[in-house]
Amino acid sequence: MRYLVTGGAGFVGSNLVRRLEADGHDVTVIDDLSSGHFKNLVGFRGDFYAEDISRMDLVSVFAGRPAFDAVFHQASITDTTVMDQRFMMERNVEGFRRVIDYALRHTLPVVYASSAGVYGANPSPQTETQTPAPMNVYGFSKAVLDNVAAQAAKGYSRTIVGLRYFNVFGPGEDFKGAAASMIYQLYRQMKAGKAPRIFKWGEQGRDFVYVGDVVEANILALSSRRSGSFNVGSGSFTTFNTLVDTIRESLKLDLKTDYFDNPYDFYQEHTHADIRAAGEAFGYSPKTTVVEGIREYVRILESRGR
Repeated sequence: MRYLVTGGAGFVGSNLVRRLEADGHDVTVIDDLSSGHFKNLVGFRGDFYAEDISRMDLVSVFAGRPAFDAVFHQASITDTTVMDQRFMMERNVEGFRRVIDYALRHTLPVVYASSAGVYGANPSPQTETQTPAPMNVYGFSKAVLDNVAAQAAKGYSRTIVGLRYFNVFGPGEDFKGAAASMIYQLYRQMKAGKAPRIFKWGEQGRDFVYVGDVVEANILALSSRRSGSFNVGSGSFTTFNTLVDTIRESLKLDLKTDYFDNPYDFYQEHTHADIRAAGEAFGYSPKTTVVEGIREYVRILESRGR
């Protein structure tokens, strides 16, 4: 098969590209490298467009070439601390609109990255039936993506599936900098011999999900029975204290935790994905527990000398 992956040099995107190529498919990547990195794609065998998807006319760029079999849209501004509303909306929403225009022109299925950020302060467990209540412009932009997708899917003969990623972690995220997962940030602190710093008193937490399971969700979503937006998480809740304990154990370090006040007023205290809908629609069932994923991730990071 021939697949187009936007944001293919980013964290989830590069892991997806590697999996698709390992499965024998031809992959074309679009990534402006604003948060992705070429090192995530060392060994990549396909074509690469260093373009901003929100300004790219896909219909014209790929005119005269055989259409792709499907589009995986991962490109996005993912830093939730970006407060420039217009910038966030233009990059995230307009980029997706161009992907949808191309897909509709060629009648292609689309799998795209949405986010658990659409839920905001909704109570846990978060379910797809909850009304989106984003607490920042990033979450709002993803809620609008879901709206655009729902409109495009009406009467469409193929599926348009949004995956509401919860807190993804794993290899390939180090180039995200401040937007990398809490697990990666804590690993870096502790590896440097510093006390792990988390908000008081560490009982806040997230539904953390290993990147391998997220990649699997993307591939399974191509066979979805219906269009829609679906939660992709581990289906469990993990406290920050548990993260620290697991990394501390993996690194065999004895560092006390430094607790500090939370400075953010748009902070989600808890997230916990209800993943039953994704299981029913396309068979999603995560294979890696959070603790197993952290241990594997630390092993990979240590082997790379990070």
